Amino acid sequence: MNTDRPPPSAVNPTGPDPPPPEAATAGGAAARPGSISAATGLVAVVATAAALLGIGVRARFGGHVAVDEPQYLLTALSIFEDFDLDITDELEQRRWAPWAGTRALPVQTEVLGDGTQISPHDPLLPIILAVPMGLGGWGAAKVAMALMAGALAALTLWTAVRRFAVPRRPATGGVLLASASAPLAVYGQQVYPELPAALAAVAALAVLTGPAFGRWRDIAAFGLVITALPWLSVKYAPVAAVLAVLGLWRLRADRRALAAMAGGFAAMGAVYLVVHRLVWGGWTVYASGDHFQESGEFGVMGFDPDFAGRAVRLVGLMVDRGYGLAAWQPAWLLLLPAVGYGLWRLRPRNLPASRPFPGAFAGAALLLPLAAGWLTATFVALTMNGHWWPGRQTVVVLPFALLLILLLLRDRPRWLHRTGLALGVAGLVTYAWLLADGYAVRITWVSGFERVGSPLYQGLRPLLPDYRSGWDGFWPLHLTWALVSLLLVVYGTPYLTKGRSHEVDPHPPDRDGPGPGRGADLRPDGLRRR
Repeated sequence: MNTDRPPPSAVNPTGPDPPPPEAATAGGAAARPGSISAATGLVAVVATAAALLGIGVRARFGGHVAVDEPQYLLTALSIFEDFDLDITDELEQRRWAPWAGTRALPVQTEVLGDGTQISPHDPLLPIILAVPMGLGGWGAAKVAMALMAGALAALTLWTAVRRFAVPRRPATGGVLLASASAPLAVYGQQVYPELPAALAAVAALAVLTGPAFGRWRDIAAFGLVITALPWLSVKYAPVAAVLAVLGLWRLRADRRALAAMAGGFAAMGAVYLVVHRLVWGGWTVYASGDHFQESGEFGVMGFDPDFAGRAVRLVGLMVDRGYGLAAWQPAWLLLLPAVGYGLWRLRPRNLPASRPFPGAFAGAALLLPLAAGWLTATFVALTMNGHWWPGRQTVVVLPFALLLILLLLRDRPRWLHRTGLALGVAGLVTYAWLLADGYAVRITWVSGFERVGSPLYQGLRPLLPDYRSGWDGFWPLHLTWALVSLLLVVYGTPYLTKGRSHEVDPHPPDRDGPGPGRGADLRPDGLRRR
């Protein structure tokens, strides 16, 4: 079978939808191969280095890895040595002691009927880390994580420039600031599936918004990375489902490709459920967890969840005093007007019929997965204040948030660029301070990090609500930030862009003009204004 056949849309007007205009035009002067290669190399090196620097900071005062990390590493070790997921012998031999401390690990596994103990965590991350863990131990496994952080930074930048026509320089700066600060730099070396899941999600986005999405090769690649998400963790299923629906939507005019993709997703879903029933004894890995034997595997969402009470996380995930994104990297506050701008892009436009709302699809491709991840962290996750570094539940969709921010900045309002730079540098300073205090063993990645000496973080703390203090303690600041958040979202909708169109003309009549990859004001008939 020829996997390089042209997309159906190239030979049949009823083929898949054309890509967003950004994808069709970002190959010009704004994205010369040499310049984009150098930029992606730069962000990859910086992101990898920022993550590698974090390896020297202990996860807890008693060990280099903590909480769920030993479970992933023990499973990786079992895969490398025994070619199975059973960690019974690793637990009995206390294989964790050299890197997790001599204290006994918290019990997470239930002894199954056949005498095996299988960690209640999905297996793809241990499979990825099996070789580095087996050959080089926990340090090599963390280096492998750092390399994935570099790959994520490079792919995010490439997607911003080539798929969304963000100019290379601001895109490079934005990716550098995000990748070299918390939480992305921290999870670039923490042994959790968060960062690999973000990498898979961005890969899916890059394929989805590409001009050749109708090719079988692209469809297969898209299906592969979507399938990988729940195998990294079932909590990523909502993000995977939204991306899958977007892919099916783009193929809706090509019945053959649509049926193939839908059938593939159905088959992969069935395989996932069958394997989990056979190996873990339930529909999810939590069926083998010691903590869920009485409540059942879905007790992972809470034994008596208060979903109305969890709604405060809609704001808290951003501005919580200890666990909010903005506490550690204030530049993430730009996501609020960026969401407003993304919503503004969803509106219908007076474009030619041959391009049915391409900007709307591009906006949806960023907003909908981001919403799925944010809502999962809000209503499904047991807590946002757990024994982990802040922002864990949102990492999978932070690249989507970053791309939205870069789209907001694409029109270059100078004051907003300066504001973003100042906020981003503040996050870099705080991360550097975390490293310094961590090397001095004054803090760890799991405990004590709120005592970091950064004057920027400590100065920001009183302005942020502490959601662990109870309603009486946090409600004034919570309501204040809820109002501020709403105003920032509304502000991002029409006001920064009043009277202008941000569509990109995919067929510019004058190649000597702004050229491909540049914004063009369009007349109602879709032609470029002169």
